[in-house]
Amino acid sequence: MNLDKLNSKQREAVLHTEGPLLILAGAGSGKTGVITHRIAYLLTEKKIPGNRILAVSFTNKAADEMRQRVQDLVPRAQSAGLTVCTFHSLAVRILREDIHHLGFRNNFTILDANEQLGLLKQCMKEIKIDDRKFKAEWVLANISRAKNALIEAGEFKIEHGNDYEIMTSAAYVKYDESLRALNALDFDDLMRLVVKMLSGNDAIRDKYRERYRYIMIDEYQDTNHCQYRFAHLLGGGHQNLCVVGDDDQSIYGWRGGEVGNILRFAKDFRNTKTITLEQNYRSTERILAAANAVISHNRDRTPKRLWSSLG
Repeated sequence: MNLDKLNSKQREAVLHTEGPLLILAGAGSGKTGVITHRIAYLLTEKKIPGNRILAVSFTNKAADEMRQRVQDLVPRAQSAGLTVCTFHSLAVRILREDIHHLGFRNNFTILDANEQLGLLKQCMKEIKIDDRKFKAEWVLANISRAKNALIEAGEFKIEHGNDYEIMTSAAYVKYDESLRALNALDFDDLMRLVVKMLSGNDAIRDKYRERYRYIMIDEYQDTNHCQYRFAHLLGGGHQNLCVVGDDDQSIYGWRGGEVGNILRFAKDFRNTKTITLEQNYRSTERILAAANAVISHNRDRTPKRLWSSLG
């Protein structure tokens, strides 16, 4: 396989295939190309079957681009069985196969945003919570945050003693009961229930660890606690886990993203190989000098300095 178009650091990341790998990819440093070349290298040079490789991104658009770029690098037959998808679409696949271990039927339905809100309002009405005083949208947002933090119904802690916390605690229990009665999940249940299943059932966890022997996760700096636990459960056996991201580009704290996940990856996985991609292919040196000067003031970051050959 021809890697001549890659710079030395990109090539190093592609060729390191065994054990935990942290790729700190600065803005415009060609990280998608690195991920796709690494997948192609596993397929063509290491002869890893496509159905043993998993690449996870945050959006369908990013996953589609990644899949297409892999197909441009290797024959379609060679990439057969390759899984390139979002966290949530992967969760749906796993749950369709094994959710019966959690007491749901495999033909569960997934509620959209309007259906979730409608069901919660009905639950609040049944337990006599006035939705004119306590907005269902706010209660649902609290429940969503709890699920992404892996807090089960009945475990929601009332930390500040305010009325919204008290109402959320009661509504969460009723909402969870109603979802189960309907054999339905909401969007936040998808990852939460996969993590619950993988952490509570050794046989299922081992099955998926064996299925996905090589795992790559993009935009790791934006993973929330639930996604972080998923990565550890799935990659914690063989440890062939490659995460890609940039602690300087973490912008999703408002939806639960924890930049600390990427900052502590090397501590979480012993013998981690860390490769920093600093060559930028989009901007001139003057722009990067200004960007470096600003971003260097971030308190929690891995030192890196973007540079360009564009003059």
